[in-house]
Amino acid sequence: MTTQTLADQYFATWNEPDADRRAELIAATWTETSTFVDPSFETHGHDELNKLIGAAQQMFPGLSFVRIGEIDDHHIYRRWTWHLQAEGQEPVAGGTDIVHVDADGRITHLIGFHDFAPEH
Repeated sequence: MTTQTLADQYFATWNEPDADRRAELIAATWTETSTFVDPSFETHGHDELNKLIGAAQQMFPGLSFVRIGEIDDHHIYRRWTWHLQAEGQEPVAGGTDIVHVDADGRITHLIGFHDFAPEH
């Protein structure tokens, strides 16, 4: 999987409201034993990640995750920056993700850092 495809699928997953479709995107983008860790949450595996994304969508209705800037590609690591915002509005949160990928380009581990975030 190319770095661009990975990033596109990652953000599509976070913005997908249908849990079944999200599960398909997660399966295509993340390894079975993948982990997601940021200052607020930690998940292990596909099911936990899918539940987290659904919960995040309920916490922030009407907002979408948008990639900001370019993607850094460094050996088996990827880095991108994102905002959480409503279309045409200022972002309410933003951060940077460091992504570790396997030989097929799927996410094995993601560590997210919040640059700014609302209280929750």
